[in-house]
Amino acid sequence: MIRLLRQAWDRLALFLPVALMGVLALGTYWLVRSTPGFSEPRPEQAKRHEPDYFIEQFAVKTFDANGRLKSEVLGAQARHYPDTDTLEIDQVRMRNFNDKGQLTTASANRALSNADGSEVQLMGNAVVVREATLGKDGLATPPMSFRGEFLHAFMDTERLKSHKPVELSRGKDRFTADSLAFDNFDATLELQGRVRGVLIPGQSR
Repeated sequence: MIRLLRQAWDRLALFLPVALMGVLALGTYWLVRSTPGFSEPRPEQAKRHEPDYFIEQFAVKTFDANGRLKSEVLGAQARHYPDTDTLEIDQVRMRNFNDKGQLTTASANRALSNADGSEVQLMGNAVVVREATLGKDGLATPPMSFRGEFLHAFMDTERLKSHKPVELSRGKDRFTADSLAFDNFDATLELQGRVRGVLIPGQSR
């Protein structure tokens, strides 16, 4: 009996390492199947042109270092787009004072402004009005207004341009053109395309 037990133990001793190796192999295989693999780095997705916040019935004012009003923007609704860092405004109205205190106003059905408000595109019933001022020669210059479906205003450099038909009024004078480029600093106006004008004598130039 003892001899049979020893023979059985010897056989078990020979078989045990093989069985353990089989169990370890099965365990390793299970771990490999169960462990999630390392995912490939995903390419950064392009930002969608969708607003990240809205503003309803707002008014924003900015002031210079001396506390004087520099600009004011009012609108029915504004939407900020983070991918372009632009602000789209419905039913916009704007006022802007330059360093000399000269006032320029603007309005449109819709406006698109860059982050700091220095560049504004006015779309739909766009109107920009520069109030009457004193010229470099000390003489009064009549108010000027620009009207069209699109006007591109550069607030800091006081430039205005459009690649679409516009109507310009200077006092009682009237002009129409297919496009324009106006520079208030240099006091230059360029009208292109089909240009028509009516000049009324007697007003200050």
